[in-house]
Amino acid sequence: MTVAAADSNLTKPWIEGRFEENLVLTTVEQAINWARQSSIWPMTFGLACCAIEMMAAGASRYDMDRFGAGAFRATPRQADLMIVAGTVTYKMASRVRRLYNLMPDPKYVIAMGACTTGGGPYFKWGYHVVKGVDLVVPVDVYVPGCPPRPESLLEGLMRIQDKILGQRIAKQKGLAGKVADELPVPHHSGYVAPAVADGDLVFDHQKVQP
Repeated sequence: MTVAAADSNLTKPWIEGRFEENLVLTTVEQAINWARQSSIWPMTFGLACCAIEMMAAGASRYDMDRFGAGAFRATPRQADLMIVAGTVTYKMASRVRRLYNLMPDPKYVIAMGACTTGGGPYFKWGYHVVKGVDLVVPVDVYVPGCPPRPESLLEGLMRIQDKILGQRIAKQKGLAGKVADELPVPHHSGYVAPAVADGDLVFDHQKVQP
């Protein structure tokens, strides 16, 4: 081998030639999570004025389908994301719970708007309004605002995708339980920090990332 050929080999990336062409190494867990976060099917479900913003997020200007979540389904049996958009009354609460129970696992819930997250302007005197949909169904992501803009809903959708990517299907060694999910740590800059180990405190999660 000549000196020029040897020098050219040293400048090549170290991974080149070690794997066959078009070969990707991953785990079954990561592949399943990637497929799930790229094919979220929300349910066609709107309760009040926040539903208008949800429709705008799915329309051509914001195009929720860019994130793989534009296939709104008309039945809960084909949906895995419930976007509770609007005021939840006590009369509607039982229907919301029924629709949630009809959705197949794994399923996720976004509470969209001030009325959904905590009662909104009806919090004090609204005797007919549920003071937060988390009293009815478990909520994964809260999107504040009255009403929140479509960009806020897209941000909440991306936080759902981060949560899906951190799901674990592995079993604990020697135990019957499941390995705990790796929950992301979001903050105001839009950057999602990786999950921290149990017992580790997070001090810099509010810093703006470059």
